[in-house]
Amino acid sequence: MIKGVLFDMDGVLVDSEEYIAKAAVEMFRREGVEVKEEDFIPFVGSGEDRYLGGVAEKYNHTIDINEAKEKTYNIYGEMVEGNLSPLSGVVAFIDKAKSKGLKLAVATSADRIKMDINLKNIGISGDTFDATVNGLEVELKKPFPDIFKLAAKKIGLKPEECLVVEDAVSGVEAAKSAGAKCLGLITSFTGEELAQADWISNTLADAPDECLEW
Repeated sequence: MIKGVLFDMDGVLVDSEEYIAKAAVEMFRREGVEVKEEDFIPFVGSGEDRYLGGVAEKYNHTIDINEAKEKTYNIYGEMVEGNLSPLSGVVAFIDKAKSKGLKLAVATSADRIKMDINLKNIGISGDTFDATVNGLEVELKKPFPDIFKLAAKKIGLKPEECLVVEDAVSGVEAAKSAGAKCLGLITSFTGEELAQADWISNTLADAPDECLEW
């Protein structure tokens, strides 16, 4: 029986992919390396270490990952100020889950600073959730199940009692590996690519009732 919902952040609660990609391109530009936004697509959902590190490897460019992240987040924070809003259906879905007495958590591969920037800019307080987990809290990122196992543990549940809401292939794989049920949102990948999910919808606005009623 469902007792909790674990939300990925990017592509689920907010669409910030455009901005983090632009911020990363600008960070590399300031490093003297011209990269493209599409270079980052293979690393979506895997955390900023891999997101930036993977592209650096592609261009044979050595970076100090912590310094690179700090620079990218500074650029990102300026870019998104006043430009982010919750994705369609997010607030209503959260309210519906709360009305059913379900516990809620955010489980994002992003670092805490990006999680905090996003939640602040979409007007959803961190207090909305019973717990949060960010990429700095787990060594093995998605597609490994560690982040969802930790999120479930933080809200006092087993992964098998949780619905994970994800938009990335690696996230869906992580959810299923953890033993959770999964709702896949086709905000970043196609339904075919997210076929491992138990349910698939365009956004949380048209999520099937069954995903909160098993």
